[in-house]
Amino acid sequence: MTAPHPTAPSFSPPHLTFFCELEPAPLVKLFENPEVIDGLRALGAGVSLGLLDLSEARASIVRRLDEAGIPVTAWLLLPREQGYFQHVENVAEATERFDQLVEWTRRERLSWAGLGLDLELDRREIELFSAQPWRAAPVIIERAFDLDRLRRGLDGYRALIARMRAEGWAVETYQFPAVADDRATGSALLQRSLGMMDLAVEREVWMLYSSLLPPRGPGWLCSYGPQAQAIAVGSTGGGIDPLPKLGWDELRRDLLLARKWSEALYVFSLEGCVAQGMLSRLAALDWTEAASIQVPVAVQRRVDLMRRGARALLRMSARVGRAAARVGEVSRRARSSRG
Repeated sequence: MTAPHPTAPSFSPPHLTFFCELEPAPLVKLFENPEVIDGLRALGAGVSLGLLDLSEARASIVRRLDEAGIPVTAWLLLPREQGYFQHVENVAEATERFDQLVEWTRRERLSWAGLGLDLELDRREIELFSAQPWRAAPVIIERAFDLDRLRRGLDGYRALIARMRAEGWAVETYQFPAVADDRATGSALLQRSLGMMDLAVEREVWMLYSSLLPPRGPGWLCSYGPQAQAIAVGSTGGGIDPLPKLGWDELRRDLLLARKWSEALYVFSLEGCVAQGMLSRLAALDWTEAASIQVPVAVQRRVDLMRRGARALLRMSARVGRAAARVGEVSRRARSSRG
């Protein structure tokens, strides 16, 4: 009797969320097109709306989406002079912004699916390091040894997240995935150096943008994807990223690959997809093709090799840190006993 062939996994459509990062005028213009809301409804998708301001125009868009049954996440952003993203040094500004968000939400009677924290470097530093990359190295090295800076940031954001939950908000974070290597090795070196924060939230979304992470392509997606809770792919345009954007074939590839590992997929950005006419193509996408799409093994192995090297260094730094902490504790006890 012939043994049956193993059944290929069946992939249902994922839950899609589109990032939208627009100033008020282009935001209003985007949603003047009725095909945008119709397209989101056809996909059963949500929107993570970047809060560049807390204006009446933005509130009206939130209400329209809510009335259409489209869940909206409040993607917390700060003024550029406060860093724009959340990082270890701007918890006071983020707390003030959250207070403003709570008041605006109540005044405008808005409904949210949750709140998103974007954990990245200060936007001003990103722009500076992009223009003058040689200035990044001394800053990164100095921060690698600053334990108090990270501790203050983590304590502050953990307290803020506790407040958010007390107000009834579910919290998700958006960040690059190397935080997973810091976490797995018991190190905090990457967090100290690059401004990452390992925060416990309801959903951690890893930004695995094949348009952004070198070498260009899906290597990072395929390396980190199997460990991801939720995956963001892109970019199709919009935002502050000046690099070349994904076309349909690349976006389709990345989404089908990401679907192998997660049911919660995010796309940056809604405005880029609309500009390229992608919403209708996404509605017609056959997600069962995720079962047969081939993982690009060669590029994945390149990233896996880099990650193994990085993890070895991170484990070493963690051991050195623990040894230094023990020496410090012995020294403190000795001084205390002499006193």
